[in-house]
Amino acid sequence: MQQPQNPTRAQRFKDFQASKTVLFWACAGSVIVATVVGFSWGGWVTGGSARDMAADSAAQARQELAAVVCVDRFMAAPDVGVQLTALKEITSPYAQGKFVEEGGWALIVPASTPADRQASSNDRKAAGLCAEELSKRETPTPGQAAQANDGAIIAQ
Repeated sequence: MQQPQNPTRAQRFKDFQASKTVLFWACAGSVIVATVVGFSWGGWVTGGSARDMAADSAAQARQELAAVVCVDRFMAAPDVGVQLTALKEITSPYAQGKFVEEGGWALIVPASTPADRQASSNDRKAAGLCAEELSKRETPTPGQAAQANDGAIIAQ
């Protein structure tokens, strides 16, 4: 008499017939695992998060543009040497930003109403970026022309 042989893994896999219930739960589990992996490691974001990131990026770009304009306006002022020396004497980054903000160099659009004159968060951040860049600049000597990044003479 022959003893029944144990089937190999390949034979068991070949003979396996999944039921509809097993297939359903396998698909549901795969969807859940793919979703968890996508949001945690795959970089997927919701629509609200994407809108928030786009708004933050746009605000940062506006601040950086305002800071560049601010540096150009500051360096084009007739009393740039005196103002730059006064700015560099201030040690606090907050106070430097306040100095630039109060000087009006960081404003892109002039305020028309008293409510508009109150500095917004973006204006303060732009003034801070401007002050940070200006504190790195050298004080021009009298009679020396300050030159912008493109090489154009903007003040004498």
